[in-house]
Amino acid sequence: MDRIELTVLGISASTASNNAFALILKENSGDRRLPIIIGAFEAQAIALEIEGIVTPRPMTHDLIKRIIVDLNDEIDEIYINDLQEGTFFSKLILKNSGIEIDARPSDAIAMAVRFNCPIFIDSYILDENAVEATDDFDDESNETIKNTTDESLVGQSKLQQLQGKLDKAIKEENYELAAKLRDDIKRMLESS
Repeated sequence: MDRIELTVLGISASTASNNAFALILKENSGDRRLPIIIGAFEAQAIALEIEGIVTPRPMTHDLIKRIIVDLNDEIDEIYINDLQEGTFFSKLILKNSGIEIDARPSDAIAMAVRFNCPIFIDSYILDENAVEATDDFDDESNETIKNTTDESLVGQSKLQQLQGKLDKAIKEENYELAAKLRDDIKRMLESS
């Protein structure tokens, strides 16, 4: 399997739930984004490390880092290797021992930011689940979609409407909505 390297682009509050956040990953060699819904604790653990905020006592991910370092190892990479029924799976791969540890992507990425290690994903997972960043619109058809409002979608096919809404959500960086629209479009295409 081909693997693609990702970086953490940011975390945004989820509109679906008060306790959920969208972790946005960006491919290093392109403009696609991968939103992953994570819990509040994991979002806080990632954000604290990215912002360089030191807590008075170690958080769980800091404790795990300390254990790994005290065992003379480090995390070499994070590998998002599977997606089953909407749930992402990942592994922490230790450098010196070569041990692979199953982990939720949110926890794995909380560790990645602590060890400053790369994050990889199987290309097929990104291909099927990423949303395109569309900041630059080069042709007239994309410019029309960029300026589309919900009211102007009347008379378009359902697929065109969903695509217009998807482009708008991406432009507005509403990646959680974009992921839902992407899934709706995918289901629609599969059923035709």
